[in-house]
Amino acid sequence: MAQINPSILSADFARLAEEARRVGGADGADWLHVDVMDNHFVPNLTLGTPVVESLGRATDIPLDCHLMIEEPDRWAPAYVEAGAGSVTFHAEAAAAPVRLAREIRAKGARASMALKPATPVEPYEDLLPELDMLLVMTVEPGFGGQAFLDIMLPKIRRTRQLIDKHGLQMWLQVDGGVSAATIERCAEAGADVFVAGSAVYGAEDPAAAVRALRRQAAAAAGPAGEGRE
Repeated sequence: MAQINPSILSADFARLAEEARRVGGADGADWLHVDVMDNHFVPNLTLGTPVVESLGRATDIPLDCHLMIEEPDRWAPAYVEAGAGSVTFHAEAAAAPVRLAREIRAKGARASMALKPATPVEPYEDLLPELDMLLVMTVEPGFGGQAFLDIMLPKIRRTRQLIDKHGLQMWLQVDGGVSAATIERCAEAGADVFVAGSAVYGAEDPAAAVRALRRQAAAAAGPAGEGRE
């Protein structure tokens, strides 16, 4: 089924605990997406492990940490220790992605790898069994509020085909410009986990926005999306 992961990059950083509660409750957010940026891999600086640890104590929603940082091989395990239930590193930054994915899993979290828009998925086909999720970026990483890149839809389809080809029970996440206007196209292409920032936190009722986006994605996926875990 479709999963909606609100991005706290679009939330009020001065009220993160309250912002997490605004997307919770029955049929609320499946995960809370936490964008970690180091001002080196991407030209922006956000937060680190102390905030992740504090946020984990403030909410029952599991944390999905997206590391847009250099040297994820060195830093990613610390985010599992800080309480993240899923940790995503970038293929472009990881020195040893298989070893890193195995370390993340060994520490008890789901291991995910992200691909920037210009990075093809095909060279990483053999790595897919080592992952619990693959993130296809639908904007250039670094800033929220960007417009969705339609040219990523064929890449989402190719990624879903590779996952199905190998019979893998892994999630396919999209991040960037996901909204009521774009989520159906992503779902039709094969995505089943959707990161939404301003589409959720810019709404008058963020929890209701989560439910509406999930309904849209589920309807667009149709029978092809049934049974995905």
